[in-house]
Amino acid sequence: MRGKCTATGAALAVGALAVTGVVLAPAAVAVAPESATITADCGTFGGGEATLTATQNGTAATMTLTSSAITAPIALGEDSIASTLTLVKGSGGTTAFTGTENPAMAAGDSVTVGPLSGTVASGDSLEAFGGSLRMTVLGITITCTATGPQSPGPFVFD
Repeated sequence: MRGKCTATGAALAVGALAVTGVVLAPAAVAVAPESATITADCGTFGGGEATLTATQNGTAATMTLTSSAITAPIALGEDSIASTLTLVKGSGGTTAFTGTENPAMAAGDSVTVGPLSGTVASGDSLEAFGGSLRMTVLGITITCTATGPQSPGPFVFD
């Protein structure tokens, strides 16, 4: 009988820990799609295909833009590009993602900016087409715009 009580007590303890883990675990949050492709026009600074990658943690979200078609005109130090990515909300208005995050880049390297931070609400649908990416490098502002809708479609946040 004593063995049964110990086994039952152990099972209850394991069950209680499992329930506590479920209750204390962070809510699963997802954005879909996780990445999308756009064609960007950056005026005299070039343009071409770029990939936007999104992450979400509650109402905090980040966006990273990477493009091998858009290249650094000169060598750039880490975290030296001030960027604002403005996306259009499906419900109207815009959402901005800002930051100074970028890897060091040699002249001619593919451009990567981000992760850029922003705030989203559950159900937000965000699209690059109609928005812009503004990058300030050594006092020069470069504005890139999407030439059409992103593929496979807008980012939808949980």
